[in-house]
Amino acid sequence: MLRKGMFLADRYEIIEQIGTGGMSDVYKAKCHKLNRYVAIKVMKSEFSEDKTFVSKFRAEAQSVAGFTHPNVVNVYDVGDENGVYYIVMELVEGITLKKYIEKRGKIPFKEAVSIAIQVANGLDAAHKHNIVHRDIKPQNIIISKEGKVKVTDFGIAKVASSSTINSSSTMGSVHYISPEQARGGYSDARSDIYSLGITIFEMLTGTVPFDGDSTVAVAVQHIQDEIPAPSTVVADIPLSIDRIVIKCTQKKPDRRYQTAAELITDLKKALVMPDEDFVKMAPAYAAAGVAATASSDTEEVNAGENDDALSDDDIFLEDDENEDSDNELQEDDEDVDIDDEDNDKLDLIMKIIGIGIAVIILIVTIFVIVKLVGSTKSPKNENTETVSTTEETVSTANSKDTVTVPKVEGMTKDAAVKALNDVGLGYKQVVQSSKTVAKDTVISQGTKAGAKVAKNTQIILTISGGEEVVNTTVPSVTGESESDAREKLESAGFKVSVDYDYSSTVDEGKVIKASPSGSVAQGTTVTITVSRGKQIKNVTMANLVGKTESEARQWLENNGLKANVSYTTSSGTYGYVVSSDYSEGTSVPEGTTVTVTVSHKQEEVKKTVTMIDLVGKTEQEAIKWIKDNGLNYTTKNDTTVSEDKVGLVTACDKSSGSTVNEGTTITITVGAKSGAAQN
Repeated sequence: MLRKGMFLADRYEIIEQIGTGGMSDVYKAKCHKLNRYVAIKVMKSEFSEDKTFVSKFRAEAQSVAGFTHPNVVNVYDVGDENGVYYIVMELVEGITLKKYIEKRGKIPFKEAVSIAIQVANGLDAAHKHNIVHRDIKPQNIIISKEGKVKVTDFGIAKVASSSTINSSSTMGSVHYISPEQARGGYSDARSDIYSLGITIFEMLTGTVPFDGDSTVAVAVQHIQDEIPAPSTVVADIPLSIDRIVIKCTQKKPDRRYQTAAELITDLKKALVMPDEDFVKMAPAYAAAGVAATASSDTEEVNAGENDDALSDDDIFLEDDENEDSDNELQEDDEDVDIDDEDNDKLDLIMKIIGIGIAVIILIVTIFVIVKLVGSTKSPKNENTETVSTTEETVSTANSKDTVTVPKVEGMTKDAAVKALNDVGLGYKQVVQSSKTVAKDTVISQGTKAGAKVAKNTQIILTISGGEEVVNTTVPSVTGESESDAREKLESAGFKVSVDYDYSSTVDEGKVIKASPSGSVAQGTTVTITVSRGKQIKNVTMANLVGKTESEARQWLENNGLKANVSYTTSSGTYGYVVSSDYSEGTSVPEGTTVTVTVSHKQEEVKKTVTMIDLVGKTEQEAIKWIKDNGLNYTTKNDTTVSEDKVGLVTACDKSSGSTVNEGTTITITVGAKSGAAQN
């Protein structure tokens, strides 16, 4: 288990664990390289020790990593570090459809159809990229907080199902498994459509159509029992919805929707005319005797997948044998009139049922033994696979359903696939590097040409992946000169391309960065970006005259210019710019020193005032004159004067005609009534 704060690949910081499953734990992490949050699915330790499983895990994840769609949880990266195998995926904040159904109980048909359309859109895009999910279920469908529906675990479910079929986690998947998957047969895009049909049924009704105490019991129901119409479980479900679910969940793949696009068309019609019977059902007899042309591009696996042995809990019955047993039971049942009072007839029925069950058990036992013997004899490795002809050939009793395997060795993959499809055969692919066989050409086929095999058998094709690519770590050249970096990269086997860019931190002529980095194929072109030095910009001068000194300095600094301030005492208002050596509108290179001239306060010169005769003036007149001439004053009261002198200046300490400096204090004496207070 990973801990908070740990890093994977020096870029993914683990934030918290957000989920766990049968084969992996899921963590929320931050990608520091792209500055985004991601979900990381980390394989559990019990699986990481299985080299075959790990190989399949990586191959399946890599095959999906290049596929993106709005309705699919996208895979960004896959890797391993110190035995920790992980897949980096899109982080979707939301709730699984399973939990949504549990909260709602059941979903109104219009909402259910809208969800199904989004899921089908994701499937349609995946199928067109030759990717089959194989484990569609509400647990693998996420509804984001914005209401977007996304399918997760594309390409991974196949590996999980083939390696964990006996685990308890399979119980959740078996409720949605298609009949052909339950039998262990060929599965393609139509298997996903079956599982989506079961999912739609659960959305509409709040329950799955088949349930039981074990995976075996549920799988048998998928093989044998008909899906009930959703309207028989929940009222008010329109006819078209019933018909869509029934068509999706037909036992025979040929009777289902053949593509997700066909299903989307009918789902959209159901929103417009829900009560119309427009769903076209294939007649029950149409599939009989017709070779199923399974899409040969829909399944790609690694070597060793067919070697997985069956356990007693697996329900992988051969189609023909299982159907024959069912038909015998049905025919015998039709001949017997069931009457509770007739014990003889009831005993006969029970004996027939017992015989039928014994036959099925015998068939399963023989098949398991054959598989076990075949897997024991078949060596496993990542590049080759030997297939027991017992698994691919059929008995003489079923010779009417056999086809002859064509020779496809030496053909291109597409041509080989077409040749197999033309006779009703599917394929599995093993990629193997080769120096002599061209890429995407068949090196060998698992079943020899001319062999008789059952229809729909998957022929294993070993496809050339071309000459093995040798990866080399790109050497670090950051900070080196262009010539040194070029020489270093070319000597390591890389081609070199050069770009140039400005940099405020890397000196001119030095390498800023190289791309790609890490481990890449020899011969890859590595692009180095060389610094042109700091980019010099031109600044258009503003009118600085009339601005304060601080305003002028601030503008120059904000625009990448330097300020040189000089002062003058000859003109202008103190503290304001009176001139600049660059006029308004001039283009000046960034970093230029601009000189501005600021008016400084002139040296203070004291003024003199010639005194006038203040005696006889009123106190107010005398004070006003003193203030108007920049002088200060103080007053005294004279109470000895006559009544007509009250309020008039009777004396001044500065005589008329004398000169005093500006700011001098003048003392005047004012006539006052007896008893007036002195100032």
